[in-house]
Amino acid sequence: MIQKFNNFKMNTNGQKLYEFTDETINWIKKNKFKNGILNLSIQHTSASLIIQENADPDVQTDLINYFNKIAPMDNKLYIHTTEGKDDMPAHIKSSLTNNQISLSVENGELLLGTWQGIYLFEHRLNPQTRTIIHHFLGEV
Repeated sequence: MIQKFNNFKMNTNGQKLYEFTDETINWIKKNKFKNGILNLSIQHTSASLIIQENADPDVQTDLINYFNKIAPMDNKLYIHTTEGKDDMPAHIKSSLTNNQISLSVENGELLLGTWQGIYLFEHRLNPQTRTIIHHFLGEV
């Protein structure tokens, strides 16, 4: 049994979903992981990780619109507004989604369903550099 870590950096440019499925699959293949668990963890409180459909971009648009409705960017609604109108809404969106995701790897393949992709869900308006930790525990 082995453990391996990778700090994956991703630059974002505003509020949207950024897919990184291919980068994760490439890391699995490069390291010849066979069977195990892959834990993904984002080190930020204003962005999140989600597994989502990667076939129809309308899904991404609808998700962003939905989250903007349930956590509007209106500073009159919040006490914590230190970094601007997207500050507290970003924290709310992050708390409603995931900061960690665990996925299975079997026979060297990441077990995702049809049309599923791994996304960084950026909740801030301004460009950010995000760190996603990949932690594999299993066999090579």
